[in-house]
Amino acid sequence: MADNRLKNVLKLLLKVAVTILCLWYVSRKIDFLLTWDLLQQSDKWWLFLAAIFFVMSKVVSSFRLNFYLRNIGAHLPELANLKLYWLGMFYNLFLPGGIGGDAYKVIVLNRRFGKPVKKLTAAILLDRISGVAGLGILSAIGYFLIFKGEQYSWWLLAAVLPGLAAYYLFVIKLFPSFVTSYWSTLVLGIVVQLLQVVAVFFIMSSIDINVHRYEYILLFLVSSVVAILPFTIGGLGAREVVFLWGSQHFALDSHQSIYISLLFYLITLVTSFVGIRWVYADPLPAEPPGAKPIVS
Repeated sequence: MADNRLKNVLKLLLKVAVTILCLWYVSRKIDFLLTWDLLQQSDKWWLFLAAIFFVMSKVVSSFRLNFYLRNIGAHLPELANLKLYWLGMFYNLFLPGGIGGDAYKVIVLNRRFGKPVKKLTAAILLDRISGVAGLGILSAIGYFLIFKGEQYSWWLLAAVLPGLAAYYLFVIKLFPSFVTSYWSTLVLGIVVQLLQVVAVFFIMSSIDINVHRYEYILLFLVSSVVAILPFTIGGLGAREVVFLWGSQHFALDSHQSIYISLLFYLITLVTSFVGIRWVYADPLPAEPPGAKPIVS
């Protein structure tokens, strides 16, 4: 137990250190006061719409996860699943050094439904992978739209179909219980990312960014992949570094780039905080009779 606590503390310290290092690096390249000025000048109605579409993306994400849970017999009502999903978002952002949101969901569902930990973990892992698949597809399309067939963009776009075939074989080979949800979750994964792209479009509109929108959206998609990696707190810092490097590569305004990145993080932060409600109120319905936890 003491070893686990020490490991969690070390993980948290490492994430904090990497986050601070990334933000320090970004601060050496831009003036955060100018980014703050952009926020003050922004149209808050566009930001409100961005938040609405972000929330919609998370609702769709919770539906996607429930497809996988039903594959293994964990029949959770959609509303209860949404509450648990939101609680996981809260834990992921506000308790990054302890039990993460995904691990917490596995523990709760194992206790409530008696489903094997391995299968529950597989369901949540595939839920993440389907999201990355959606990011990959949209990134390939965005890259092609920017370079119009040059810079290997045809090759990247052509790689989408064999990539999806490889993903399908991966699911068949390692997770056969979830094959029936392959197409539905893949489509939902794309919808999730499209809703977040619309949110970013509204963030850009809040400060009247009318040029190079494809480039900014591509940077957002790539930064979303990087933000998934568990090296920073909720992707903070890592996403900003991607936007900074990308703005230099595409000759974009670096302050506008960081504004987009930070505003998306702030929307994520505020939205995820709603999950604190279910820290003190059980998000799941009453435990079904006869359910016994399985810990293997």
